[in-house]
Amino acid sequence: MATEPTTFPEIEIPIPNVENLVTEDDAPMDNLYSEKAMRLLTEPLYASWQPEGGGPFMAMSNVGLFYVISKPPFVPDVLFSLGVDCPKDLWPKKNRSYFAWEYGKVPDVIIEIVSNKEGGEDTVKLAAFENIHVPYYVIFDPQQLLSNEQIRAYQLDGSKYRRMDEPLWFSGIELGLQLWQGSYEGHEDEWLRWRDARGQIIATGAEGKGIEQQRADAEQERADQEKQRADEEAERANRLAAKMRELGIDPDA
Repeated sequence: MATEPTTFPEIEIPIPNVENLVTEDDAPMDNLYSEKAMRLLTEPLYASWQPEGGGPFMAMSNVGLFYVISKPPFVPDVLFSLGVDCPKDLWPKKNRSYFAWEYGKVPDVIIEIVSNKEGGEDTVKLAAFENIHVPYYVIFDPQQLLSNEQIRAYQLDGSKYRRMDEPLWFSGIELGLQLWQGSYEGHEDEWLRWRDARGQIIATGAEGKGIEQQRADAEQERADQEKQRADEEAERANRLAAKMRELGIDPDA
């Protein structure tokens, strides 16, 4: 006698109501350096980078990270999350912040930029991001306010963070980070920047245009040189043909 297959009742998981959550509090930025440093860690990815094999990602700064509805969010200086799509409509409440339950994961990388000694980047935040299992956490301390190191990075190993050695490379997302001395928007300083597997800095949009223009200029210069060589060769051939005619020799024979 055949037995009836076992069936289980469907369980509907309630979607958290986020309408009453505070997603914007109008808090000002720390300082101009931090503002530029944050943009330098987000804009280049959209301007010049694609994950291996394609696919979506999100890089954002100063946006709320809600990991559970019953607790206040974190507001990382920079967060990066691979394999998630940015919503097309940014105005609905559920699309205004990074709600971990909406995206199905916590961010892959969180970066905090130290601007004073009060932020708890290497204490409270370190413990918190470890607790919610963020795979990579980076403390960028440009003025060395918290320690004598400008960069400290941590990788989740099981349920605990362990210090990463430099050069910093985040396996799984195929990106790394390094210090870079240079001018950004007219300001010469030391900045934290993404790099690719070849060790190349991920270019900003402006840098990318500059690189393309340099390539175009170099190509035009090569073309001009080739034309000049061709013109000189043609001139030499014409002079030789004229000389041969003077000697009664047909150069075309």
